[in-house]
Amino acid sequence: MKRTVNNEVLYAYTGGKDYNPDLPTMVFIHGVLNDHSVWALQSRYFANHGFNVLAIDLPGHGRSSGAPPASVAEAAASVLGLLDDLQVTEAVLVGHSWGSLIALHAASLDPQRVVQVVLVGTAFPMPVSPALLEMSVSAPDKAIDMVNTFSHSTLCAAVPGQGANVGSWTYGGARALMQHVLASNRSHNVFNIGFNACNSYATGLEDMARVSCPVTFVLGSADQMTPPKAARSLISAAGKSQVFTLPAGHSLMTEAPDGVLRAIQAAVKGMSQVRVSA
Repeated sequence: MKRTVNNEVLYAYTGGKDYNPDLPTMVFIHGVLNDHSVWALQSRYFANHGFNVLAIDLPGHGRSSGAPPASVAEAAASVLGLLDDLQVTEAVLVGHSWGSLIALHAASLDPQRVVQVVLVGTAFPMPVSPALLEMSVSAPDKAIDMVNTFSHSTLCAAVPGQGANVGSWTYGGARALMQHVLASNRSHNVFNIGFNACNSYATGLEDMARVSCPVTFVLGSADQMTPPKAARSLISAAGKSQVFTLPAGHSLMTEAPDGVLRAIQAAVKGMSQVRVSA
């Protein structure tokens, strides 16, 4: 699906289903140097179990046009603009890493419309080292290798068949995706811009205080990018919350796809006209 939001084309993967205004809507928001495809399992599942699915490419990423959002606030405005365009009155926001901050901020801006928030691999603050910020400009391939290494856990890589996709190379797949997303925008360095947006986000606790819906946290026990302890302040500030800690690193959707799916199922259980079993 492609919609015009803020005068630019915004792409959303729908799981192959037409948008149905009678069904509840879930928005999936990716992180830095990712796109809608990181939610492949989860988005397809919910598209076939009674939900509208909008797994977006953020502006300037993948199939979406325009400049990449320079801040969490700019990205959140695009998410809410898409919901406005489709006249969605109730939505579930699911975000990973940078996308989790975007989901949180969007929920704080429109607490009446956002009925559930799922924050995957989240932290507040979400600092990025000056060296990595600089490297994302001067040596992006080297920075991609570094981020890719820190994003994956030996918990999944060490034992054959224990990772997300038996027979697939999660490191190689993630690296290829990051290189593809970086190359998809020749006018802007989406890598550096996304990292700066994470690094500069400063309103996490204030945003959480304005969120009135339940919040589900999905954390990786071996996450080196956003370790579980880095989410404690958000968990403490959340009014109604549940926490799932999975045996994975930061790349939760590839290393623990079933666990992420079950956590989202638990968050939205009872919302759909079609039975969602946890």
